[in-house]
Amino acid sequence: MKKIQDLKFKGKNVLVRCDFNVPLSKEGKVLDDFRIKQALPTIKYLIEKEARIILMSHLETKEKTFSLKILIPLLEELLGKKIQFFPSYLKKDTRKKIDSMGPDCIALLENLRFHKEEKENDKDFAKKISELGDVFVNEAFSSCHRSHASIVGIPNYLPAVPGLLLEKEIRVFSNILKKPKRPFVAIIGGIKIGTKIKTILNILKVADHLLLSSKMGEVFFAQKKLIVGRDIAEEKLVEQINIANTKLHLPLDGMIALKDLKEDYLRVGGIGTLRKEESVFDIGPESIKSFKEIIQKAKTILWNGPMGMYENKKFEHGTRELAKAITRNHMALKVAGGGETVSAIKKFNLTKRFDFLSTGGGAMLEFLAGEKLPGIKALH
Repeated sequence: MKKIQDLKFKGKNVLVRCDFNVPLSKEGKVLDDFRIKQALPTIKYLIEKEARIILMSHLETKEKTFSLKILIPLLEELLGKKIQFFPSYLKKDTRKKIDSMGPDCIALLENLRFHKEEKENDKDFAKKISELGDVFVNEAFSSCHRSHASIVGIPNYLPAVPGLLLEKEIRVFSNILKKPKRPFVAIIGGIKIGTKIKTILNILKVADHLLLSSKMGEVFFAQKKLIVGRDIAEEKLVEQINIANTKLHLPLDGMIALKDLKEDYLRVGGIGTLRKEESVFDIGPESIKSFKEIIQKAKTILWNGPMGMYENKKFEHGTRELAKAITRNHMALKVAGGGETVSAIKKFNLTKRFDFLSTGGGAMLEFLAGEKLPGIKALH
């Protein structure tokens, strides 16, 4: 795979697939610009090489797809360049307009997902976009597990290379999987266990220790019928993991409350003591103590997913204590990723104490599961 440094960009139109899918307020204000800032080194590198830059991305929630126009003020502030917006970039004269832009302008295409052809990986759609550029740079690691037109289609028509961040994402995670410094401790949290089973299975082959969150613990205990009143949608998937594996560390205890959190009810107890009306929302003090002892001895630490409902002050303690324990280990390589994980790290003001924060969520999990991501395979 060629690197961005291998190509000449002076005077060329460079299509840059970014991931500007950032959280927004109801008023359309950017709440977290992490992903946008992570793409800046590549964009600034292309500015230095006198390229004509064309940025493209998606921006949506489950409920709504937004215009990228709302990002223009932030992009102009971060880049010190005027952003020329192209709401209808499939018109025949778009290339001419981009070619005529001055050196102080950067083009921004409207949200790719306003076109259904994007998700369908429509060849004609990919070809029309590719005609705007001379080179394609993928700087959207977090979308590389998607076979979308702007990710896997455009490279069929243009020379294609990874951006500086995508290249680093690949290098960091490849090294962790192939030659981690040991002990290697992985921490997998969150509540969507179905999306993480393959990752857990693959990580168990490589890691020396794998620590699981409160909700993960609840699922495994329920699957083994150690607690009752739980429907495990992913039961067959969970059965693939042997909880007797000495590398696997389930939480010993947790912060337990009513499932609906309606009453002011909270207790600390073993995961196996959960009653039908209860659920676990954080790891407990014994789990924190045990996990911290393992983290302190690590030489490589990989973290994806909070330990509990960290956004609620009642249940942030476990995630905060483990985050602090990770950052206090000055000898270890500290890597974290996933939207909630990065959000928690920011909440506890620990961002600068990690060696690398990934922009990927699902893409990170698939890469760590040993899957070949379509967006990376497409580069040449």
